[in-house]
Formats: sequence, C-alpha cells, structure tokens
Amino acid sequence: MKIKQIKSEARQALKGSWGKGVLLTIIYFLIGLVLTTLINILFSGGIHNWLYQQSPSAGAELVNFIINLLYIPLSIGILWFYLSLVRSESPQVSQAFRIYTDASLSVKLIGTNIMIGIFTFLWSLLLLIPGIIKGLAYSQTMFLLKDNPEYGIFEAITESRRRMSGYKWKYFLLNLSFIGWGILCIISLGIGFLWLVPYVYTSNAAFYHNLIAEKEVIEL
Repeated sequence: MKIKQIKSEARQALKGSWGKGVLLTIIYFLIGLVLTTLINILFSGGIHNWLYQQSPSAGAELVNFIINLLYIPLSIGILWFYLSLVRSESPQVSQAFRIYTDASLSVKLIGTNIMIGIFTFLWSLLLLIPGIIKGLAYSQTMFLLKDNPEYGIFEAITESRRRMSGYKWKYFLLNLSFIGWGILCIISLGIGFLWLVPYVYTSNAAFYHNLIAEKEVIEL
C-alpha cells in the first residue's frame, strides 16, 4: 500500500469525525497545560511567585514527572481511538479515557512506554541513526497491545520489531510527508495543529491496520 493511499484512507476515515479529532486534541493539550500550570503555581507558593520564578522547584519537577507518567495511558488511548476510527467502529471521544478503568492495563502501558524509551536511548548512545531505526522498529508496539492484550511488555516490543521488518522506511517517509503541513501550522500560530494532529494519528493507524496488523511473522 502506497503512502498516498494510506493518507487517502485516513482522510476518508476522518470524514464526519474531524470534530472529534479536533476536540480530542484540544482536551489533551488543555489537560496537560492546566495540570502543569497548577502544579508549578502550587509549588511556587502562589501565582506571583510563579510568574517571577526563574525555574521550577525540585518538588514541582518531581510531581510533573509523575503526572507525565500517568498521562501516558491517555496518549495511548488516543492512538487506539484513531485505530477504531480507521476500522469504522465509530468511537466516541470518551473512549480514549476508558483506558484508565483498567489499572493493570494502564500500568502495563506505562511500563511499555518506559522500556521503549530506554531501549531507544541505549541504541542512540551508539549513534543517532541506530536510535532512530530502533524507534521506528518499536513504533507499532502500542497498536499491537490493543489487538493482542495478552502480550507482555517485551513480547509486544519484539513483535513490533519483527513486523516492522521491511516497513521502517515507508513509515519514516509517511511521517516525513507531513513536514510541509507542520510548517503551515506554525505559520498559523499553531491553530492548524488542531487538524494536523488527527490527520497524522489517523494515517499512522491506517498504516498499522493495512500493513502491520495482519502481517505474518516467519521465524527462521
């Protein structure tokens, strides 16, 4: 499947659902902004101190780190929302938040995200390029966990690496193709990202659904 076809399928999936995508992007952005701001104000001792404080306190940085970890399941819930959209399952925005109703799943997703980050970082210590290649190889892990909830953390990461064999360059080019749109979004003072983010997420979901989800892995 060509990149042009993947993006076309993404646009087709978004027909009638652009509003959901924009709303989800706004909610995700606002939650992160509000939480971070409130934490920094709290640890600064008030709005006035926060406005004139040069850098966040150690306490604020620690709490923000914890909040970022707890934020991971929501970011993955959003990925799954767009996969459901590609599969014509008519998902609602609230679906992205239901992931928190399963504590064990949330913990697994956080752990998986951390391990991907560690593996990618370690490969990057060799050189930048190996880190990028491994990042591409691990890119389908979260989608695989949606379709295969029985997978463990390392099993899902390994399966993503296997299924991305021969597809990493295509996935890289797919995401690279949005650079022009990204520049236009910056020129629009960021407003365009409300539509670009859903477009990118849906395209990535279409990539997984059409090229990776059902790919047979042949053990040699």
